[in-house]
Amino acid sequence: MQEDLYRTIKLPSEGLFKDKGSKFLAFAYPFENELEVKSLIEPLRKEHFKAVHFCYAYRIGLDRNNFRVNDDGEPSGSAGRPILNVLLSKEITNILVVVVRYWGGTLLGVPGLINAYKSATEEALTNAEIIEKTVNDVYQITFGYVKMNDIMKVVKDFDLKIRNQRFDNQCSIEIEFRKNISPNVIGKLEKIDEIILEYLHTV
Repeated sequence: MQEDLYRTIKLPSEGLFKDKGSKFLAFAYPFENELEVKSLIEPLRKEHFKAVHFCYAYRIGLDRNNFRVNDDGEPSGSAGRPILNVLLSKEITNILVVVVRYWGGTLLGVPGLINAYKSATEEALTNAEIIEKTVNDVYQITFGYVKMNDIMKVVKDFDLKIRNQRFDNQCSIEIEFRKNISPNVIGKLEKIDEIILEYLHTV
C-alpha cells in the first residue's frame, strides 16, 4: 500500500456476539482526533447504563504504534488488545471500536473473553463499508491581497482543497492536499514573495 493511503470505515457500524448469556455489542466509529474518544464513549455509557464493561481500542494515523487499548475492568489483555489486533490484522486506522458487555452470569475465562471481544469487533467491521483515503497535509497561507492571483494559480494548478478562507487587506486561506504532492506544492508557494506559509496538521 502506498505510504499516503490508508483504510478506514466510511460510517459508524455495529456488531453483536453472544456467549453463555453475556452480550458483547461492538460500536465502530471513524475518527481523526484522539480528543473525540470521550465524546463517542459517553453516550454509550448513558444508553447502556446496565452494562458492566465498556472496553475499547483505537488506532490513529499510519504508525502502527499510535494506538490505545482499555480493558475497563476485564482481566488485563483480554478485551482492548483483542479489539486492537483485529484493527491491525485488517490494516484499518483512524477508527475507534467500543465493545459494551452485558454480564450473563457465567464466567468466560480469559480465552473466552479474548474470543468474544475479537468476534464482536469482527462483526462490526463486517457490517462496515471499508474505504481507502489519502493522507493529506493542511497548511495555512497568509498573504497580502496583491498576491491573490499568484496563490490562486497554485491552488488551481494542483487542484487544492480550500478548507477556510478570509479575504481582506491581509488574506488567509487554509488548504489541504495529498501528502505525496507536498514537496511540489510547497516548492511553488515558497517562490511567492511576502507570504507566510504555516503547516497546521495532517489528516
